[in-house]
Amino acid sequence: MMNKKAFGAVAVAAAAALALSACSGGSAGADAAKGEINYWLWDANQLPAYQQCAADFTKANPDITVKITQTGWDDYWSKITNGMASGTAPDVFTDHLSKYPDFLKTKQLVPLDDAVTKDKVELSQYNEGLADLWVGQDGKRYGLPKDWDTIALFYNQKMATDAGITPEQMGSLNWNPQDGGTYEKAIARLTVDKNGKRGDEAGFDKNNVAVYGLGLPGSDAENAGQTQWSYLSATTGWTTTDKNPWGTHFNYDDEKLQDTIDWWASLAAKGYMPKLETTVGANAADNFGAGKAAINSNGSWMIGQYTGYKGIDVGIAPTPQGPDGKRASMFNGLADSIWAGTKKKDASIKWVEYLGSAACQDVVASKAVVFPAITTSSEKAADAFKAKNVDVSAFTQHVKDKTTFMLPITDNAAKVAGIMKPAMDAVIAGKSPASSLTAANEQVNALFK
Repeated sequence: MMNKKAFGAVAVAAAAALALSACSGGSAGADAAKGEINYWLWDANQLPAYQQCAADFTKANPDITVKITQTGWDDYWSKITNGMASGTAPDVFTDHLSKYPDFLKTKQLVPLDDAVTKDKVELSQYNEGLADLWVGQDGKRYGLPKDWDTIALFYNQKMATDAGITPEQMGSLNWNPQDGGTYEKAIARLTVDKNGKRGDEAGFDKNNVAVYGLGLPGSDAENAGQTQWSYLSATTGWTTTDKNPWGTHFNYDDEKLQDTIDWWASLAAKGYMPKLETTVGANAADNFGAGKAAINSNGSWMIGQYTGYKGIDVGIAPTPQGPDGKRASMFNGLADSIWAGTKKKDASIKWVEYLGSAACQDVVASKAVVFPAITTSSEKAADAFKAKNVDVSAFTQHVKDKTTFMLPITDNAAKVAGIMKPAMDAVIAGKSPASSLTAANEQVNALFK
């Protein structure tokens, strides 16, 4: 899973200097930086790009090889944490903003400040705000940015056309928690029961739906609703925590959030969105690819998957404007971190610096899978998507318009998720009212006392 700001020009000289230092100098003497590094990531779509980066890196650093292991998201973090406990974690791994605070607590990460200073890593080359996300409460840096992501609406263009909804209408939806605005109207119109009746037509059978207007992977509460509802709740003025990063008070008891979730849950009750129990073991993106849903809200890291389904003409629309008159998207940025137990620290530092350089991020950009963290590389990625006839402006517009907000970075993230996921699941499943989130919020806030 995944990120920020105006795509301004970046100092090419600085990027070149970083690439040069990553390829040669490194943080330690050449004699110390050698051996095989184990590097882990979870996204199979990005594996080819990083295999290329590893080959290029070894060509420039013949004494260092990189062994890459790709593990799916569901197993990735348990394997990382178990590896840290048993002393078998990878030297370097793709890190996530919701995870690294827990690693800091147990002192599992290597601070990069000395290397960044010594090797003159130019932090201003990254999209605005990304580098700052990886500075812990102790003021030390624990990752170099690799990419960023925002949220948009993937939709089936043929289904939209058949429903009489134009691309212009999809691109200018609005939303509010009272009646759902034109967003709910579009979702209802795109919902079709097994008799061919649409969700906004008389006789629609909500218990026998063939195509849902909006797909549902799950409540996404463990990620603060990143792909599922945060782009709605943020337009009401709601924030997850009292401050970000390192907030210590959560706001799931706020009426603005509960009204948003009430509305979202109502879509399932009306038959416009699958019931939560039907999503267990299912893949929402594949259901979209199979023609079982007309719209999926998801992140930019999923562009390749959604545009790769055979026979599906995919449109990408921006998130709807909310009560505040603006769109919103959670902004996430991944980074590469070094495990504190590594026996190859010097080589690992060189690899992390290379991953954070334009030399590698331009390779990632050329694959048109994600948006790299370096500003100039982001622009090259947008060009690569364009060459594939994929319009990614719905994602990049958030960055240009500054309508992004940060994924919440807090201590106790795993415990917060452990409380909020079942609580949110119960609301989406129709078993509890949204007001029940107040009790869950009290449990969450008790973690910080």
